[in-house]
Amino acid sequence: MNKKIDYISGTETAYTMNEQEELECEEWKAGVYDEEDFYQYEEMLKQERKQMPVYSGVLKYFPDAIREVAKVSWAGNQQHHPDKPLHWDRAKSSDELDALARHLIEAGTIDTDGQLHSAKVAWRALAFLQKELEKEGKAPLSKYNNKNNGNT
Repeated sequence: MNKKIDYISGTETAYTMNEQEELECEEWKAGVYDEEDFYQYEEMLKQERKQMPVYSGVLKYFPDAIREVAKVSWAGNQQHHPDKPLHWDRAKSSDELDALARHLIEAGTIDTDGQLHSAKVAWRALAFLQKELEKEGKAPLSKYNNKNNGNT
């Protein structure tokens, strides 16, 4: 059965596609042209993922530093929202680079809340990078990713 789909609403069937044509159009827009291209695309994604070694290229290199940054997250949540689950309240601060610089000046020492200034530098650097990626549309894992910008 060839179901006709009208793509120009409010007019008569100025341009219609059957279901197979619609599927082929969607595949073309997604960059999938045939089965061989699909498998090449999947292989490309697999290679891209291998070039993002989150565990072996970050967590394994800096396990203790990552723990200190996590402590900063916990301490900040307890300071601002002790009654709520751990979350990043983006409304609390948006001056990542200024805050990073303030903590950088005191790197190697402990802040009044007991957290390392160096860990706060790392937290602020990660916060800035995350927002920068989102703004550019290059943060596919974030609900804040600007999908109308960048390469997404």
